[in-house]
Amino acid sequence: MNVLLENWDTPFGLPPFARIKDEDFGPAFDEALGRARAAIGAIADGPGTSFAEVIEALELAEGDLDRVAGVFYNLAGADSTEAREALMRELAPKMSAFSSEVTNNKTLFAKIEALWQGREGLGLSPEQLRVLDLYRRMFVRSGAALEGEAAERLTAVKARLAVLGTQFGQNLLADERSWSMELSEADLAALPGFVQDAARAAGVEKGTGPVVTLSRSLIVPFLQFSPNRALREKAYEAWVARGANGGETDNRAIAAEILALRHERAQLLGYPDFAAFKLEPEMAKTPEAVRDLLMRVWSPARGKALADAGVLEAMLKADGFVGPLEPWDWRYYSEKRRKAEHDLDEAALKPYLSLEAMLGAMFDCSARLFGLEFREIEGPFYHPDVRGWEVTRGGNHVAVFLGDYFARGSKRSGAWCSAMRSQRKLGGDQRPIVVNVCNFAKGDPCLLSYDDARTLFHEFGHALHQMLSDVTYGFISGTSVARDFVELPSQLYEHWLEVPSVLEAHARHHETGEPMPADMLKRLLDAGTYDQGFATVEFVSSALVDLEFHTGAPPADPMQKQAEVLEGLGMPRAIRMRHATPHFAHVFSGDGYSAGYYSYMWSEVMDADAFAAFEETGDAFDPETARKLERYILSAGGSEEAEALYLKFRGKMPGVEALLKGRGLLDAA
Repeated sequence: MNVLLENWDTPFGLPPFARIKDEDFGPAFDEALGRARAAIGAIADGPGTSFAEVIEALELAEGDLDRVAGVFYNLAGADSTEAREALMRELAPKMSAFSSEVTNNKTLFAKIEALWQGREGLGLSPEQLRVLDLYRRMFVRSGAALEGEAAERLTAVKARLAVLGTQFGQNLLADERSWSMELSEADLAALPGFVQDAARAAGVEKGTGPVVTLSRSLIVPFLQFSPNRALREKAYEAWVARGANGGETDNRAIAAEILALRHERAQLLGYPDFAAFKLEPEMAKTPEAVRDLLMRVWSPARGKALADAGVLEAMLKADGFVGPLEPWDWRYYSEKRRKAEHDLDEAALKPYLSLEAMLGAMFDCSARLFGLEFREIEGPFYHPDVRGWEVTRGGNHVAVFLGDYFARGSKRSGAWCSAMRSQRKLGGDQRPIVVNVCNFAKGDPCLLSYDDARTLFHEFGHALHQMLSDVTYGFISGTSVARDFVELPSQLYEHWLEVPSVLEAHARHHETGEPMPADMLKRLLDAGTYDQGFATVEFVSSALVDLEFHTGAPPADPMQKQAEVLEGLGMPRAIRMRHATPHFAHVFSGDGYSAGYYSYMWSEVMDADAFAAFEETGDAFDPETARKLERYILSAGGSEEAEALYLKFRGKMPGVEALLKGRGLLDAA
């Protein structure tokens, strides 16, 4: 039997990674798809019409497929090979066709619709009613009510979108993997030790001398610390040109086709445009609500960024350069300014922020808040860099947590959380296997920037949402919530990194074990809103371009549309979008964040207010507030609408003022 379809006799039911070969995946998918088709066909064509016979049966019908996909897609993103990339391209239309086949099954949809129409007399629990509602919504939004040519066209559109999204992501990875810039000994010597170490490690992976690559964890510190302006320009321009280098990996035409097909998809379903379709089930509901939030933040952020740009340009000219300030200058002069104004030197800070120390802080906070304990377990896992922990509470198994923290050529950029297996109770108590993936520069030891540490905490907030999930149905488990709510747990967890007692306990020098000096800690926390004009402009410009791409008719030339939106905003010259269109993977590698990149900021309005609930008690680890957070947010999954869950936790919805205050922009508003 194919190893991926066996009953795994392994600790915690982990995949037997050492036995799985790339050639196992294709046959396993074929077999699992066949089993899922047979199970769903039996539900549709059989005599059963009850909630258990239809909805609960659907919940379990794709068990083998979920298991195979849970392993494959995690590996394909975190440790790609040519074989895995080829299979991803092959699977994209297959999986889309299967999904359309299910939601186009008129007999099955009729059974779901009958349950929905008769729901009041079924004696269903609130959770069951919610699941029924979401299943019906999924079928309707997937085109189940369409007939004839419209149904056929929608199926074709979704299949093509799946192919294009896969191609977009693979092109981006190829561009990131193919570029590097070798550094001379003189250029290397001008950099702090931790950047030198990262450049050497990247060179070892590529079989060269020290190099700068397009991994954010290496190129950002290079841009911060390299005094060689010409090299900064060369590296920066390569970084922002990902996906726009011409040839087979160019993503610009792909982005245009994706936008056109999304618009067609929305219109087939009766919506004026894709933004209206996409936002309907989210907390924001409408493009107008999103635009209002983003513009309320844009104006003060732009004003702050322009004021900062004036200061940095004066520093540039003092160094003997003729202006203006360019995008490859901002991080370098901002770092020098931070050192001058806050006496905060990242090179001096990083020895206190080793990965080991910050993992300890991360686990300690979850123990104090939720009583979780972490015991490291042995692999093998899917890559030698991956580490694993059993998560328990009161001696009871909660989850398995895997951490994959280092950048490598086989890993797509960014940081994310996924689940190889999600929590559910239907069909037996299934505990989750949760994975955090980051792209930190590998070192011995691995030393993090403060932003890296925030990323570590952020992704672990997502992991807690998965691990503490306590629902019956996998359909609403963990992070299966509105897109503009899913970032609440992750962004909220970042706040505990800012609690002074956490850093006092865990920010210790990796060589001496000495705690971070009190004055350095104070300067670090005092500088918490430093350069937020830049960071906010970077983000909001990306979110507004994404929104405008999907509002109204699709642009024939996305790059021209991007330029028009930025010009209309008065985008500061020395700042570029955080994600330009050709490498905007959030939006184009799939449609998870399409017309939804704003979600981080929508959630930030809530995370600032949610942490205030702890601050108001005088204790960042207040037990009662932590219990409410777990009960109404972390364990609840999608069991209720997001706003209802937040109101149960906090009693009110917050305004944008908490966000502006948290970013140090309230005075500029």
